[in-house]
Amino acid sequence: MNSQTTPSGMIRAAAMTGPHEGYMPGFGNDFETEALPGALPQGRNSPQRCNYGLYGEQLSGTAFTAPSHQNERTWCYRIRPSVKHTHRFEKIALPYWKSAPHIDPDVISLGQYRWDPVPHTGEAITWLTGMRTMTTAGDVNIQVGMASHVYLVTQSMVDEYFFSADSELLVVPQQGRLRFCTELGVIDLAPQEIAIIPRGLVYRVEVIEGPCRGFVCENYGQKFDLPGRGPIGANCMANRRDFKTPVAAFEDREVASTVTVKWCGQFHRTRIGHSPLDVVAWHGNYAPVKYDLTTYCPVGAILFDHPDPSIFTVLTAPSGVEGTANIDFVLFRDRWMVAEDTFRPPWYHKNIMSELMGNIHGVYDAKPKGFVPGGMSLHNCMLPHGPDRNAFDGASYGELAAHKLEDTMSFMFETRFPQHLTGFAAKEAPLQDDYIDCWESLGKKFDGTPGLK
Repeated sequence: MNSQTTPSGMIRAAAMTGPHEGYMPGFGNDFETEALPGALPQGRNSPQRCNYGLYGEQLSGTAFTAPSHQNERTWCYRIRPSVKHTHRFEKIALPYWKSAPHIDPDVISLGQYRWDPVPHTGEAITWLTGMRTMTTAGDVNIQVGMASHVYLVTQSMVDEYFFSADSELLVVPQQGRLRFCTELGVIDLAPQEIAIIPRGLVYRVEVIEGPCRGFVCENYGQKFDLPGRGPIGANCMANRRDFKTPVAAFEDREVASTVTVKWCGQFHRTRIGHSPLDVVAWHGNYAPVKYDLTTYCPVGAILFDHPDPSIFTVLTAPSGVEGTANIDFVLFRDRWMVAEDTFRPPWYHKNIMSELMGNIHGVYDAKPKGFVPGGMSLHNCMLPHGPDRNAFDGASYGELAAHKLEDTMSFMFETRFPQHLTGFAAKEAPLQDDYIDCWESLGKKFDGTPGLK
């Protein structure tokens, strides 16, 4: 197998042919890939001596004794064992990145909230310094719950690396293009794509086209998986073949570097004399992955009524309660609306889940005004919400011809836990103080007489 150099200078396996160069298709697959021929041992995981003088090392994403269908691990063959990629730690402060439990006594999280896009400030900020936590839920110390963030990135990380021992990260770009240079390969990411960066994986983030802004769901609990389709069957929604995992890539650079670790909600930094992205070959099923949201195939009603929004789930992270997610990632994209005698937008409701929404681009049908690309909204558990007056009237009295929702892509981070606002979300982010008033003009229609009103 020949090798090639990425734009970041990492040496990676020869690219696959076709539109997805440098990636292998599949979700949860057992992959094998090498950036140098013969670097990957065959028939065993831990030979007495590895080719090229590499070290064999296992990265485990689950307990060793997890059931085989849930067990996730990757064997890495690297220039140095990862014990050489950390040294003495010092605590550092990243004041805008918060972890649960984080409850600000001066902030009211009970309510319906909406924000305009968090603006760029013009300062040079990286993936680490540009992370802005909006909400937290659960408890990072016992690995349940989540946090939601907005990232602002204008500058690449240079000889600077990061990994989270707390969580996997679901990254949802809204503006600009980023490159994730990871131990297991390179992922380029643009709006209308997502990426999952596993817990414990070392990486740096570079700016391909900036400034960059987007959303992050930090998952403290069980890993994201594809939802069960039940009676839908084997097809539609997100298909496994559309997920892409990078081929092996490595750096062999002797240069002063820093590695920052997020552990139990705190940040620690260590200094080393080389790049830690030195995995020459690997095999396993614990790896980063990207997904093109435009390949998501929505399923909906084709005669009458509006199914639950769970029908639009792309990924789910289960909790200990069957059927109740630690996190659901739900996508609202272009789709046809054809149901007869049906109120087609999301109906009014309150439920046990807390819903944080973000707008990637276009107009969301239940909130045609005010919910702009880059914006977010939060409807906490057991708080009622639904369409505003204009959306209600349009859906109630409009002609029910087949209609295609176009130029729209919004998503939801939904969790079984209450989401608590951070001080940044309540006091610094561009909160729409008048959002609650969008339902003010909904009037009483009941007058005691029968008939449609």
